[in-house]
Amino acid sequence: MGDRHPALARLDALVGRWAVQPKVPGLGSAWTEFAWQDDGAFLRQESDIDSMPATAPKVWQENAPFPTLALIGLDDAGEEFTMLYADARGVHRVYRMTFAEGEWRMWRDAPGFNQRFAGTLSPDGDTVEARWEMSTDGVTWSLDFELTYSRVRDSL
Repeated sequence: MGDRHPALARLDALVGRWAVQPKVPGLGSAWTEFAWQDDGAFLRQESDIDSMPATAPKVWQENAPFPTLALIGLDDAGEEFTMLYADARGVHRVYRMTFAEGEWRMWRDAPGFNQRFAGTLSPDGDTVEARWEMSTDGVTWSLDFELTYSRVRDSL
């Protein structure tokens, strides 16, 4: 594919397997794995949960997205990333994304259901503290949930 664009190298910090713990009472942990594909042209993210605990809130038991799959690619015109997302519920979304200097941001503007994600990578690169927010009007935002990513292992 030729020389790798330098902006893609920023995503190397995500490569590997992570335990994901939503800060939702009763909800267990999930996992996510980031790996390069197509000679480093795209970063693939796959997520799943081993089992949904009986203590999970009913909305999560009935509407869990797992497994999920996302492909992240670069728009070299502005060094912004795009994430194509799909999950077990049949949901398909497109997010815009940035990742620079330890700050990870994703967002989508959609009528009636806007979303944004903000995460901060720890100095050692092994933890991401993050939050998802949502808005029906794109002006007033509310917390959906917070979560922590903890690195389990680097890439294989």
